[in-house]
Parts: sequence; structure tokens; C-alpha cells
Amino acid sequence: MAKKTITVEQYRSAIRRPEIQTKTLIGLGLNKLNRRRVLEDTPAVRGMIARVPHLVRIVDETGKA
Repeated sequence: MAKKTITVEQYRSAIRRPEIQTKTLIGLGLNKLNRRRVLEDTPAVRGMIARVPHLVRIVDETGKA
């Protein structure tokens, strides 16, 4: 069974943002503009993305349900 994945890209800077948002980006593996990461689609990852939707965008969602 293939795991569901999600590709996330940071498109805005974390400069002048609260420290918790910067740490959330680092937790997602993002810390520079235009960097992309392919992550496992879990509730934890979705929650992290939901905390910084103004800094990241979902590029692709793949895998079987």
C-alpha cells in the first residue's frame, strides 16, 4: 500500500514573524524561500501547515487513500 504524500513549498519569508511560526517551518523542513519538501500526509503535518498557511502552499498531493 502506497503512503500518501504531500509536497509543500515555502513561498513567503519568515522574517518578522513570531518565533513559533519560524520553528514550525523548520519542523516541516523549510527555512528558505522556494524550498520544497515531500512529506507524509499525516494529521500532524496537516496541523503544522494549518499554522502557517500564509507562508507555505501545497504544491502536490499524491498517493492512494
